[in-house]
Amino acid sequence: MRIGTRGSQLATTQAQDIADRLTANGHPAELVIITTAGDTSTAPVAQIGVGVFTTAIRQALRAGECDVAIHSYKDLPTEPEADFTMGAVPTRVDPRDALVSKGGMVLGELPSGSVIGTSSPRRAAQLRALGLGLEIRPLRGNLDSRLGKVASGELDAIVVARAGLVRIGRADAVTEALDPLVMLSAPAQGALAVECRSDDAELVRILAELDDPSTRAAVDAERAVLAALEAGCTAPVGALAEVVESIDEDGRIFAELSLRAVVAAEDGSETIRASAVGPVERADELGRNLAAELLELGAAPLVPKRA
Repeated sequence: MRIGTRGSQLATTQAQDIADRLTANGHPAELVIITTAGDTSTAPVAQIGVGVFTTAIRQALRAGECDVAIHSYKDLPTEPEADFTMGAVPTRVDPRDALVSKGGMVLGELPSGSVIGTSSPRRAAQLRALGLGLEIRPLRGNLDSRLGKVASGELDAIVVARAGLVRIGRADAVTEALDPLVMLSAPAQGALAVECRSDDAELVRILAELDDPSTRAAVDAERAVLAALEAGCTAPVGALAEVVESIDEDGRIFAELSLRAVVAAEDGSETIRASAVGPVERADELGRNLAAELLELGAAPLVPKRA
């Protein structure tokens, strides 16, 4: 089984984990490295466009150059592709954003004027909204090069996905895992998308062995928010869902999906938040309803539309 992936350390680590799990289940797998637009450009992701890390891999899957495609789920466009099936959404890693700073300072300890690097308009907007007087600079490159900018003193701190650091064995670099009340993560952050061609029924069956229903429901709700807002994956929109236990009036325990979301002005001048709880099996509806509430609260002018 040929697994298409980007060639970065993080991407290959993620893909190899899936390959190992498939192999352990009796389905030998190997990686096929594919170069994407995001790997060859140093421009900010928001300028390159939606699908910068995923389009080339999907093209290879469509052309039969690989059998399975592995993506960081947050990088996928929200529009469905009819010829692809989401074969599995494995259990995700901690979705929170992480601060890596000089001297082990947490976010609230950074002096005004500290220079923070981030590749994400969502992170930048939420950092500015905190009113801490931080200077936000664009940041590209693999995780090692980003960490190196802090170690060298070029930056006072960076904000990255904690999941990425965990996956490459660098969780020790995290100064602070940012509370979602401070920094709400990107929809589907920490989750992987395992895609295959829709007409390959046997492969769809095999990949289903890796699926985690709770992660899939949470991610479906988060991405439904993004889709209903008609926002791209680089928009300043955060969303986080989780399956939680609730108790009904008869004392019976049942599972529900808890979802919260934020839309922030890119300059940090305004943030609009909302939350909702609903049935796990109606994740998409929950996300779309929450997006409608955000729009009613005035979020529309804050959301750059998809290109």
